[in-house]
Parts: sequence; C-alpha cells; structure tokens
Amino acid sequence: MRRREFIRLLGGVAAAWPFEAYAQQKSLPLIGYLSVGLPQLQHPFVVAFREGLKESGFVDGETLIIDYRWAEEQYDRLPALAAELVRRKVDVIIATGEPSLRAAASATSTIPVVFVTGNDPVQSGVVASLAHPGGNMTGFTAIATELLSKRIELLSELLPKAGTVALLVNPNAASVSEVTIRLAQQAASAKNIRLLVVKAGNEGDFEAAFASIAEQRADALMVTADAFFFSQRERIVALAARHAIPATYELQEFVSAGGLFSYGPNVASLRRQVGVYAGKILKGARPADLPVQQPTKFDLMINLKAAKALGLSVPPSLLARADEVIE
Repeated sequence: MRRREFIRLLGGVAAAWPFEAYAQQKSLPLIGYLSVGLPQLQHPFVVAFREGLKESGFVDGETLIIDYRWAEEQYDRLPALAAELVRRKVDVIIATGEPSLRAAASATSTIPVVFVTGNDPVQSGVVASLAHPGGNMTGFTAIATELLSKRIELLSELLPKAGTVALLVNPNAASVSEVTIRLAQQAASAKNIRLLVVKAGNEGDFEAAFASIAEQRADALMVTADAFFFSQRERIVALAARHAIPATYELQEFVSAGGLFSYGPNVASLRRQVGVYAGKILKGARPADLPVQQPTKFDLMINLKAAKALGLSVPPSLLARADEVIE
C-alpha cells in the first residue's frame, strides 16, 4: 500500500498531500483537525465526524480539505500543532478533548473553533455561556461533573460497602486532571467515600499504579477518559482483572475490551455533531451564535462476565437500567 493511501485510511490524507496537490484545490474550504490521540485508534471517530460534515453537504477531498494534526499522545506537541493550523489559515479548527481545546484557544482568537470536551467550558473561560458562547468558540461538553457523580453513584449501588475508590489520571494532562480530581473529590465526599488519586503518564507507570491501588486496599477504580488511557485500554482492563479491582469507565470501548461497566455519552455521536457544527460554520454561521450543547443521553454498559470473574452480583435494578449487557 502506498504511503498516501495508508494515511488516507487513518484519516490523515490532507496532511500528507504535496504542496502542488493542495495548491490545485486551494479554493476549497480547509478544516484543521487537532487531536492528542493516535490516528489509527481515532479512525472510528473521524469517520463519524465526516458523516456529520456530509450531512451539511461537505465531503473530504471533494468539497473541502481536512488537515489532520495528531499529537500521538505527546501533549506538549499540541501548541505547536495548533500554531501550524493557524499559519495555514484554516477556515475552522476542530479541537477534540480539553488539551486540544486549550491549545487552540491559545493559538487563535479569530479562527472559528468547534470543540468536544469533558469539562465545563464556561468555568474554564473558553465561552461566555453555554447558550451564548460569544467569541470564536463553540462545541460540545460531556459535563464531567454529572458524569463523575453518576459513576460514583453507580459504583455505590454495585458495591454498597465501598469505602475507598481510586481515580486513575494522566499527569501529562495536568490541567484536565486537576479539574477531574476536584470534581471527583466532591462527588466522593457526598457519598462518604475516600478518594485515592493514582497517576500513570506512560506505559511503565501502570504496574506501580495498580500495585498502589492494591496496597491501599481500594474497593474500586474509576478510570478517566484520556486519549492515552484509551490506547492502553486492554492493558488497563487486564490489570484491573489481575488485581481483582472492580473498575468503571466513561467509554464503552473499555467494557468491550473486558471491563466491568461504563457510563458516558456516545463519543461517535458527539463527533458526528461536531461535523454538523463545522458544516454550519462553513456555510456562514458564527460560533458565537451556536450554543454549546450537552449530550441528552448517557449509556450504561455492563459486562456480566467481568462481574462474575470478580465474584460480584449485579443488582437487578442496575441491570434494568443498562442500555447494553454483555453476557
């Protein structure tokens, strides 16, 4: 397979095109797509994003060009990648995740930015309000505050005697981790649960992190939604199983990999909506006039096989509320 074809498969063809090819299509709208993740793992979400664009009448390579910039889990690369997109004078920047959003916000105050983040963009100062963002930014937030509270509530229902819950965070995404820890501590305190914060920023940290969780006798584990953790989901799930630690996740892909249960929004659906918003902006809409939206539905996915391996009995009330159950 030729290099160009391979990169197209991963969703990064625009970044690989030679200058002449881009110059021939310079009249087409140009979108900059900024992500901290790995392209091969983000491909399903890129497909969903393109579907949203298509709903608005835009097709990559035909009626617009997408320039993908992947930090490949190196968070410190994001500012430079965002600056490159600004220099290319893209028409819209897509910022996936809080670190990408912060990099885009620092890079430009004029180019429209459509983001998807788990944090509150009002509290972080990105937008003036959800209904009236103002400025050059709008997008979608997964409202992490409610998610964390709900996940701890579900854990308490599954493990009513749980007294200590560990929270796995990525120190490389410090700004995100700080907010997540604060919100998790508030949610845990409300349930009289002690929160144990454990960090893993590279592959070599996981063994020590899970050993610490076991030594501290944590009753359960919450794994934050992080691009690095997403790429390491099979290893995280395997370590949780080896140490017999019930774990909850925000993303369904962890449960598909063998994890216990997840509760969160459908990421692919969010990315499709990001594509729709980008299309509206390309047609003339102003980010300031497009309200920041929140998911209207959160999915609960339970893996009964994992529960059985842990010796857990899932309450019928919890199973009744599940959107999907893996036997």
